[in-house]
Amino acid sequence: MALLFKAPCTAISYLEKTQIFKKQCFGFDNVNNSNNNVVFSRPRCLVPAVLSMSSTTKPIQELETPGSKSFNIPIMVNGCSGKMGKAVIKAADTIGLQLVPVSFGSEEESGKTLEVCDNAELYCKVGVPFVMGTTGGDRDKLYKTVENSRVYAVISPQMGKQVVAFLAAMEIMAEQFPGAFSGYSLQVLESHQTSKVDTSGTAKAVISCFQKLGVSFDMDQIQMIRDPKQQIEMVGVPEEHLAGHAFHMYHLTSPDKTVSFEFQHNVCGRSIYAEGTIDAVIFLSKKVQSQADKRIYNMIDVLREGNMR
Repeated sequence: MALLFKAPCTAISYLEKTQIFKKQCFGFDNVNNSNNNVVFSRPRCLVPAVLSMSSTTKPIQELETPGSKSFNIPIMVNGCSGKMGKAVIKAADTIGLQLVPVSFGSEEESGKTLEVCDNAELYCKVGVPFVMGTTGGDRDKLYKTVENSRVYAVISPQMGKQVVAFLAAMEIMAEQFPGAFSGYSLQVLESHQTSKVDTSGTAKAVISCFQKLGVSFDMDQIQMIRDPKQQIEMVGVPEEHLAGHAFHMYHLTSPDKTVSFEFQHNVCGRSIYAEGTIDAVIFLSKKVQSQADKRIYNMIDVLREGNMR
């Protein structure tokens, strides 16, 4: 289990000097967080992990120790109090990654907060390789910051490796067979938990491929389902996954209505993204060890490596 404690004002300078950042350590961001706060936690068991954060000093959650440790890669999970953060921690601990007992989070989760720079800027400043799964923020600034620092990083808006493979296949088809679906009509339905207010970025990426294939479709035609009752009755989302799912359906119909194609990818829970994140960490560790010339990667690079679990 873990307890929160108040961090001293010199915490950031300490982070820059501590051995946590002197050794090969990876940061991981899974949220679009603009609060720019730092939260510290201290482990009280043999497993250096934080599953949840609280503003109290009560024990919050225990973590079982796996039977064996396979990888000697330290990893810091930021936004660890969120559902995705917890899933990443679970996936990392399962295969034996060393979880650093430090995490960036929001003010209400902390006994003490410090205003710091953007997480990516901090990683680049102290020279920490990192994996970042986010669709938000200033992408151009993010890449420029990483390029200037020469830090190794995997940056991707989608961490689910199978979904990334599907998107890659769609892009290849669009590039090699432009106009193949000219004249076809398209219907798109996407369903996510009620907390997701924006349209699915994955759906937009797939639609852009269909547009290259000759389909006329505007992004505002996407049918967004956020009502739990509709998700259960119309979409078929299991009730236990209403709080965390990603269902996508694409239906193509020929001009004369005699031919139809359907593409569908449904995700319940967050394990697919957590597992993809861990594969990205292992991939990046190898690049650091080999001192690869390329420094910034995405999930396509991870897929092409072919060494995923």
